[in-house]
Amino acid sequence: MSVFTRSRKASVLGAIALAGASALVLAGCAGGGSGSSETSAPATEERDLTLKIGTILPQTGSLSFLGPPEEAGVGLAAEDINAVAEETGLTMDDVVWGDSGDTDNKAYATTIQKLISEGVTAAIGAASSAVTKLFLDDAVASGIITFSPANTSVDFIDWDDNGLYWRTAPADTLQGEVLGNLVAEDGHKNVAILYQNDSYGTGLSGVFKEVFEGSGGTIVEEQSYNTGDTSFDAQISALLASNPDAILLVTFDEIFTIGPALLQAGYPAEDLYLVDGNLKNFGTDDKWPAGLSMEGAKGTTPAGPAPDTEFQGRLNDWWTGEGNTELTDFSYANESYDAVVLLALASLAANSTEATDVAGKLQEVSGGSGDGEKCTSYKECADIILGGGVADYDGFSGPITFADNGDPTEATIGIFQYGADNNNTRIDI
Repeated sequence: MSVFTRSRKASVLGAIALAGASALVLAGCAGGGSGSSETSAPATEERDLTLKIGTILPQTGSLSFLGPPEEAGVGLAAEDINAVAEETGLTMDDVVWGDSGDTDNKAYATTIQKLISEGVTAAIGAASSAVTKLFLDDAVASGIITFSPANTSVDFIDWDDNGLYWRTAPADTLQGEVLGNLVAEDGHKNVAILYQNDSYGTGLSGVFKEVFEGSGGTIVEEQSYNTGDTSFDAQISALLASNPDAILLVTFDEIFTIGPALLQAGYPAEDLYLVDGNLKNFGTDDKWPAGLSMEGAKGTTPAGPAPDTEFQGRLNDWWTGEGNTELTDFSYANESYDAVVLLALASLAANSTEATDVAGKLQEVSGGSGDGEKCTSYKECADIILGGGVADYDGFSGPITFADNGDPTEATIGIFQYGADNNNTRIDI
């Protein structure tokens, strides 16, 4: 496992190291968060908090496959928090569920206004960085926290957010490094890239390009498309004409058109590389054409240190208990669960449900400031806070450890490979 240590505000485009067949961990330097409070919270019996959050996650649109695991993470966390409400003095109010959609159908525009009018402390979402960029300023102006479990765009690193934007997913600087090193280690020298023309696609492909070229590789072709496009014939022709020994696809649901077209043109699946936006289990998805094999293709996505099958079982139980079909994907479920737990812990630590107060304690409860005691569950961390201590939550998505800009400074990128069943399995552990 390769470890990187950098200043929290430094660019990560400089140093490059091989990730090997393992996850890459980005570890930030320790330091105080500018928003954390030094005052001690009162004892348990003096707390009587009701925390209200909402979601702005993709129920529709090109990232709708991420909605179920993310909503399951939110729902299960709220259930776990309420299970010990009498002991902690904090109750999680009914979650205000909402659809983010995407930049094409614009469901987010209605949802964010609903969450603001409902008076939530925090909005969990969006999944798409491009969508979050379209409502974040409204959320900040209204004084509510925006907490994304899946935003990875580098654009948020220096966003003017008044300390109200946080994310449990690492910026694409990390995934781009892991991906660039992975493709180089696999022996590829001449790579073509197809990416969507938005902050996610340009950011991730840009980091990949710099890392891959820094390893001695060559980008032989770059093609892009816009959200809402349905035909990719020109881009695919240009990719194939460049005779690449590997192709990187930075897409969302467009993979269901682009992937089959490349395979039908004779391009080998084992030379295709995917990312978090399209790393799906095609073997269980009716949208994937029968008979087309993705065996050997690889992809990367932010992931916890290792899959926790017991936790995934609990997520699935919660989700099916709400009348839904079983989960087939757990992408960003860990990050969604941890986001809600961190909000509740920050509320306990601040003895407040005001967004600015809660935001002021998020870095502390993640271990990004102060000298906290490690804990791995909401109840364990809550007990530390209620006993007058400082909690440092390490969750299912990893240590997290927020920088003062709301970004996690410790995260893990998982490497996955497709088998004969067209489903992917993690190979870096």
